[in-house]
Order: sequence, then structure tokens, then C-alpha cells
Amino acid sequence: MRTLPDSLKASLATGCTTLCHCWRLERVDGVTFGFTDHDRSLSFDGQSFEPVAGFEASEASSSVGFGVSGLEILGAIDSDRLSDGDLAAGLFDNARIEQFLVDWMDTDSRLRLRVGNLGDVIRSDHGFRAEIRGAMQHLDQVQGRRFTKACDAIVGDGRCGVMLDTPVYASEATVSRVIDDLNAELSGLDAYDDGWFSRGSIHFIDGANDGQRRAVSFHAREEGRTRLSLWQGPVMPWQVGDRVKVFAGCDNTLATCRSKFSNLLNYRGFPQIPGNDFVFGYASGRDRNDGGSLS
Repeated sequence: MRTLPDSLKASLATGCTTLCHCWRLERVDGVTFGFTDHDRSLSFDGQSFEPVAGFEASEASSSVGFGVSGLEILGAIDSDRLSDGDLAAGLFDNARIEQFLVDWMDTDSRLRLRVGNLGDVIRSDHGFRAEIRGAMQHLDQVQGRRFTKACDAIVGDGRCGVMLDTPVYASEATVSRVIDDLNAELSGLDAYDDGWFSRGSIHFIDGANDGQRRAVSFHAREEGRTRLSLWQGPVMPWQVGDRVKVFAGCDNTLATCRSKFSNLLNYRGFPQIPGNDFVFGYASGRDRNDGGSLS
């Protein structure tokens, strides 16, 4: 149960509507933004909240128990600080967002309505729709160690231990031909076997997509040319001449860990763990020693 500040109670008791909503958004890199559906800028707690036309929130949903509550915010991208490119680049992924009910006549009269994290963001030509997930979302996420046949480490991370930034597993390359948003031909990777960079990653090191990272789905040599396919295209269309750095990929199997990376000691999977078919197994009904019946 929320307790209203006395000043906000007094404002509501007058019958004159002077309320608005404010949203404070903090990215994982610490950069903060403030927006309001009021028609002029407001400020409190050291944060300025700029008016954004077309910025509104849907009806909030919540439930008793451990259900994930949430709402959606809809807005037009007309702020100098909120760009379509930053949204597409993932800079706002899992950003912390607070929603306030504020008396714009006296910003000290306010109530924090909810705190959550930014979820899925759907972009269109002129705006966006973003999901705000409540704190209970963390209970839906896998915590701790998972026991699976495949390795659950990410190639190159601390648990894996492979040094990816070496000539064996990484190389700079240049885009020589753009096929479409997800596919391009690159020069500079001729020394690597077909599929070496499949399930790997590509980092743009110049051009319009400088600093972006994308996952590679497929790497192939075709008629003397090297083609890379991405799971998700870069924010800006890649151009001929863009320089990138490509890192080797891993399919998380024991065979790949041993033959490609010589990293068997750090393999984090359990290849001998019984599968789902083990549940349906049963005794054969024969004695192993004499081949006779158990009866």
C-alpha cells in the first residue's frame, strides 16, 4: 500500500488537476534521461525531465504473488538525446526506469509509482513501443549453474578461458561486397577454414556502425569469396570498405572444444548426462550372467 505525501494529498483535495507523469531512465552505462508528458520541463532530484510530444504509457498491470507486472510506453522519437540508432544498437537494453506521478506546480509533491527495467523495444519509422518489466522478472531468469550436455560458457569469457583476440581466432577484414542487410562478402579471411567464424561475432571498427557488435550465424567460402551472414543486421547499412574484426565461433560441443580450441579442461558441459529418453528406459528382464530369466 502506497502512502501519499501530505502535499500531494492537499493538491488532490483541491479538485484542480495539476498532475503529470515523469519517467527517469538510466542505462546500464550510467547515462540518465528524464521525460515527462507535461508541456514544459520539470526538475527534481537533480534530474531534468524534458517534455516529449506523443510520449504516453499504457495501463499498468500487476498481480498478487510472483507474477511479472508491467506496462508499455509509447513515444515518438523527437528528443535530441533519444535516437533511433541508439535504440537499435541496444544501448537502452535492460535500462532501469522509474515512473513518477508529479504535481507540476510543486515537484516536491510527487509519488514514485513503479520501478522496472526496459524490455523489448519495437521500432517503427516515427516512434517506438517499449515494454517495462517489473522486478519479479528476475525470478523468471535462470540463476546459477545449468547441467546440460552442451557447454554453457560463452566462447572467450572467463569460464571458457580461450584467448580469442589472437591471430588464430580473430582477424581484421574489409567489406568487399554487400549482398543484403544480413549478408556480405569480406576480404582478408582467406586463410581460415570454411565455417571457422560461424556462431562467432563481428565487431565494426569504423564507418557508420563503428563500435557495434553482431553475432555471426554462418561463414562460408564460395567460389573463392568469403561470405558472412549475421543473425541481426547492423543499425546502419554496411558499406563497401567498412573495416571489421571477426572472431571465431563455437557450437558448444565437446568435439569442437577439443579439436578447434584445445580447451577440453575448461569444457563446461556434461556430455554423459542422461537425455530425455532415459525416462522411458526399462529393465530388459534377463539376467546378465547366465542369459536366463529373472524369475
